[in-house]
Amino acid sequence: MTVNARMSGSLAGATGTITVDLAQIAANWRALAAKVAPAQCAAVVKADAYGLGAERVIAALSHAGCTTFFIATPEEAETARKLAPEAHIFALDGLVGGCATAFANQGVTPVLSTLDDIAAWAALARMRGETLPAALHIDTGLNRLGLPVRDVRRLTADPSVLSGLRLELVMSHLASADNPRDPKNRDQLLAFETLTALFPGVPRSLAASDGLMLGPAYHFNLVRPGYAIYGGQASQLAPAPVKPAVRVAARILAVADVAPGETVGYSATWRAKRPSRIATIAAGYADGVPRNSSAPDGRPGGHVLIDGHLAPLVGRVSMDLITVDVTDLPDGAVKPHDFATLIGEGLTIEDAGIAAATIGYEILTRLGPRFTRLYVEDAA
Repeated sequence: MTVNARMSGSLAGATGTITVDLAQIAANWRALAAKVAPAQCAAVVKADAYGLGAERVIAALSHAGCTTFFIATPEEAETARKLAPEAHIFALDGLVGGCATAFANQGVTPVLSTLDDIAAWAALARMRGETLPAALHIDTGLNRLGLPVRDVRRLTADPSVLSGLRLELVMSHLASADNPRDPKNRDQLLAFETLTALFPGVPRSLAASDGLMLGPAYHFNLVRPGYAIYGGQASQLAPAPVKPAVRVAARILAVADVAPGETVGYSATWRAKRPSRIATIAAGYADGVPRNSSAPDGRPGGHVLIDGHLAPLVGRVSMDLITVDVTDLPDGAVKPHDFATLIGEGLTIEDAGIAAATIGYEILTRLGPRFTRLYVEDAA
């Protein structure tokens, strides 16, 4: 797809940039919505839209037609409501810190995962003389947030517990959706079908980014992609119909010669085995580059792209700086003040995660505030 775009933001003084393609994020959401139709496609925009800027992302998704958003915290709920005044907003963490009244005033639907939260929300409904919307989160095998089976059955055995509440959604979360071959997916599906049968007529939601790629049986009434909207591909076997929407780059500060036997970085973890050229780049763990991306002798680590060429990280990642071996790059390819690509075409979020023994989700959400965020928007 060709997009006529304009970019907002400035490179002046930037040590690094995070370029967020809002047009591609919108296109990704539309592709996922088409994939799961007739189920509804929501958008998960918690953690500041996975670190990319909730204000810009929610506006772009609303413009694309998204009407349902999932956030986690009361502060995120307030932001989402301001940006999407007519949207349906679900709060995944439930009633955090006594926020029930604020949620009721904002028209935010809490996802209730404990009997205590259900009791508090129902009590508020009775006090206000209103019927308040609610979603129930039931546990089907993740054993994190979610009502266990005994509590689900208690609710259905005593309907008065839900007095004053209007159930708008029953949801659960898959533990192994990134691996379509894992039998746990089927086990959780069957558990979900069994438990949600106790709430006839209430819309259901089981799948997030990877779960929706398991097929229509997992879609139910609503899916909740987050990572996939931003171009992430966590599934091992079933890639989502999305394209990358994020590019990260940092400035090259200096290039120096290192003689054989000399070491680079803290703790002298990397030693030059040949005459080497080392570029120092203005990015570190304060900017979201995992310290585990370092490459000690004998172990592969992370890479950057400079002028289209891969260059490995060598030596320890420090707070503000990384060092990369550019010895094999062509003459003139490495210039101080130019930008090296940390994430982009040829170097995906997943590549960065694997190099640091983590996942792309962590890479994305750890991107630090020092990097200047640039937004590419559809000019139409």
